[in-house]
Amino acid sequence: MKVTPLNKIKIVKKRTKRFVRHQSDRYKKVGESWRKPKGIDNRVRRRFKGQIAMPKIGYGTASNARGLLPSGFKKFTVSNVAELELLLMHNRIYAAEIAHNVSARKRVAITERAQQLNVKITNAGARVRTAEDE
Repeated sequence: MKVTPLNKIKIVKKRTKRFVRHQSDRYKKVGESWRKPKGIDNRVRRRFKGQIAMPKIGYGTASNARGLLPSGFKKFTVSNVAELELLLMHNRIYAAEIAHNVSARKRVAITERAQQLNVKITNAGARVRTAEDE
């Protein structure tokens, strides 16, 4: 049986465009990652019309949709089968994600146990495909 989220909440993004640093398009030495302008005459800091937008609290995600994956689940990182057992009663809220440093053999054990517990795994196919090819 396919696992579905308990209540699918529509994720509304108020802004999908990244906030870029002022004058990063003008100078190569100025990187694109956001830095707050602090100059006394800076037009971005003073919020002049037509300038780039600064990050504000209003752009934040709604609290009921914060941290949700597009599938409607919240992410829970799992390193072994014992940690997967924690999701037994929460399998409609959380989806397991196998940690990056887990071996291929343990991944197979985790995915088998997840099917028994009816827990969704976001990266179930990772590192398993390469082991089958060899």
